[in-house]
Amino acid sequence: MSELNTENGKDLPRAETSPETVKTPTTADSTTESTVQTTVEETSETAVETEEKTPVYKKIINIFSYVLLAFSLLTVIFTVFASSTFNKKKEVFGVKMYVVLSDSMKATDFAAGDLIFIKGVDPESLQEGDVIAFISQNKESYGETVTHKIRVKTVDDKGKPGFITYGTTTGTDDAVIVTYEWIEGKYVGRVPAAGRFFNFLKTPKGYITFVLLPFAFLIVVQGWNCVVAYREYRGEKTDELKTEREKLQKEKEENQRMLEEMRLLREELKKQKEQGACKEETEGDDAP
Repeated sequence: MSELNTENGKDLPRAETSPETVKTPTTADSTTESTVQTTVEETSETAVETEEKTPVYKKIINIFSYVLLAFSLLTVIFTVFASSTFNKKKEVFGVKMYVVLSDSMKATDFAAGDLIFIKGVDPESLQEGDVIAFISQNKESYGETVTHKIRVKTVDDKGKPGFITYGTTTGTDDAVIVTYEWIEGKYVGRVPAAGRFFNFLKTPKGYITFVLLPFAFLIVVQGWNCVVAYREYRGEKTDELKTEREKLQKEKEENQRMLEEMRLLREELKKQKEQGACKEETEGDDAP
């Protein structure tokens, strides 16, 4: 009788109830920790898989697109800049820029299609052998900017100081003496073929080749990237829903398992209670 607890006239087992009652929260804690650990592992694996999903060809296309975009933008900027400065007698950082139209100086300094830089100077400082740009007074090229080399310093019919100039390709002197008032400046440098590139950009073929086609390609690539990104987004959402369903299914199975354990526990307690009642009844019958 010392091993039984009497409540409301009934005998209940005491030692067996306490351990089983503590068992349920322990199982729940273990399940929670397991679920958290599984979620962390799945998140890490998903991040790694996402990084590995980006194919090499896609990275190459993206890099090429960025380079092409930069080139196209620079081409547009160059075209706008050149249209407002080349052959306009407009100074930029102290120099004027002209596109060479003939090969009269090809033998020594520059050729047709080159972009040359002319810096304003004091005509008195010019010497024999310098290359100067001047406004031609010759009937054949009147008003045009010509860039030739100084052969010798002289004066014209009116006594004005000037220079006899010539093109180094033919070596022939220009017909009219270049006086100081028509001198634009001194040749100081060039960019080979830059003028030819600028002239080509002004043509329909140049515009299509270096502006229209690159931007059309970029639009197509970005459109395709949007489609791929949308598909990946839908795929990720589908995977998330699938993962969530699997998680709910696991939780459902776990809950069912816990309910089954509780049911077995209740049956065990009921069985022990019945055994205790039978033992009490037997001991009562055996008592004198």
